[in-house]
Amino acid sequence: MPTADFFELHHSSVVMFILLVLFALIHSGGAALRSRAEAVIGARAWRLIFATASIPSAVIVIGWFLAHRYDGVRLWNVQGVPGVIPLIWIGTAISFLFLYPATYNLLEIPAVLKPQVRLYATGIIRISRHPQAVGQILWCLTHALWIGSSFMVVTCIGLIGHHLFAVWHGDQRLQARFGEAFNELRDSTSVIPFRAVFDGRQTLVWSEFLRPAQLGIAIAVGVFWWAHRFIGTAASLMRNSALENLLG
Repeated sequence: MPTADFFELHHSSVVMFILLVLFALIHSGGAALRSRAEAVIGARAWRLIFATASIPSAVIVIGWFLAHRYDGVRLWNVQGVPGVIPLIWIGTAISFLFLYPATYNLLEIPAVLKPQVRLYATGIIRISRHPQAVGQILWCLTHALWIGSSFMVVTCIGLIGHHLFAVWHGDQRLQARFGEAFNELRDSTSVIPFRAVFDGRQTLVWSEFLRPAQLGIAIAVGVFWWAHRFIGTAASLMRNSALENLLG
């Protein structure tokens, strides 16, 4: 395939990969700078600066994804296979339980309360020490199965690669901040889901999962399921937006 034709076919994938790299630099870079920045300007000010950069970057990535998710080459199509739809929805619902594991104080996100770094050792952390990485990988697997495009494969490579780096980077930062306390947590947990449970280092306490935040996540999954009917409209708006013209 001539170079010009190849780029034309995969242009949106190239843009997506660049957007994901920038997203990763903002998020992981912001996490790396957090301790030093908070010491200079305070935790609330740094959270507001970080949110001002990270939220728009996430919105741009999501918008580009919605507009171009079927771009490129269609590598597989199993959308008509019986049982695929409930498999996708069940897998996606589970992924959200890991992506948003109820270990966040929502008032700290807009800095209404002073943001703090904590060690969590209960609930879903007993299953995996890095639940967001597990949730993101599961989300990628389910959506890649459903969409089947080369654009989706590029998106998954970028997202999974960033979250695998974040696993290592997160452990390094927590070890530097908490020292021996983190070492004890690391020794009693695992990154791979249920590994620490199966080898006897961890015991699940199901009552720890009965939290109001989990109900909120379940409601959010229902809202996302309902909102999927508007993806086509959102994709059309994205394709006609000034951002699309800028990135395109």
